[in-house]
Amino acid sequence: MKIGVVFLSQLKKYYNLEVLTYMKKLIFLFITLINLSSTTYSQDEEYKLVKFPEGYQAQINVIYTKVDGWNGRMDLYANPKSEKPTPVVINIHGGGWNHGVKESQTGYSSFFKNGYAVANVEYRLVDVAPAPAAIEDVRCALIYIYAHAQELNIDTKKIVIMGSSSGGHLALMAGLLANDKRFDTNCTYSGEINVAAIIDKYGVTDLVPLNKWGSAKRWLGDGFGNLEFVKSVSPLYYITKNSPPLFIVHGDSDPIVPYSQSLELAKKMISFGVKTKFITVPNGKHGKFSDKEKQKVNIQMWNFLDNLDFKKNN
Repeated sequence: MKIGVVFLSQLKKYYNLEVLTYMKKLIFLFITLINLSSTTYSQDEEYKLVKFPEGYQAQINVIYTKVDGWNGRMDLYANPKSEKPTPVVINIHGGGWNHGVKESQTGYSSFFKNGYAVANVEYRLVDVAPAPAAIEDVRCALIYIYAHAQELNIDTKKIVIMGSSSGGHLALMAGLLANDKRFDTNCTYSGEINVAAIIDKYGVTDLVPLNKWGSAKRWLGDGFGNLEFVKSVSPLYYITKNSPPLFIVHGDSDPIVPYSQSLELAKKMISFGVKTKFITVPNGKHGKFSDKEKQKVNIQMWNFLDNLDFKKNN
């Protein structure tokens, strides 16, 4: 900018005011274009692109629902050339229901290697709408997959829903609700909803004891003081003997979502006889596991998924 000022002062000696004004506009435009270019570049570099195998097709920012001027979007990576309909994992990002974007989620290589399609979902954060809006959205995303399964070449008997932290909470809600359609207010589906499995990574399971947690209190909004409402948006209260198999991972030193949340979830699932695998990461923080621990968790997760009895679903 200093160079531009010096340049203009020199121009005063040789050009009249009209020409000088014109040159000012040109220099201002030039500087603006440089700044805009730099901003665009940094935004492009903020998140990595999802790498998917040959034969897969990407559909980015597919609108799965519309609510009061807000468009719910998801990124789809499907394999239409597969001889048989494929399984699919629906991924839900975390962020305390108040931040986070789907573009931050890119680690799907193991799912692609195992023949899965991927649906990466965004939802309404609290600054757009408080609870139960996010639950309504992930249910609509799930329903979208059911409704478009044929064109996406997806096997609806093999739908896995996954999330971490608040995304884990939403994955649990979407899957455990099953055919309970109380939150399906923005989309409808007449068929059966019964996911094959839920992968919960250190997710919130019971909001009742977390009523002093700022993120939870903010997300609950006006329903914060209503016990029945709080229970209605807490996965722990939807477990039945017919609940889908559940894979849980949680660090026992998590400073954000208490380890006890997953412990109580696992206990209740097991008490109902539901297939459950609970992985504790010793000294693990809130998802900040070592590479070695991540590898162990990934192996355990695929052992769990590979041994699912899909015939029991749908």
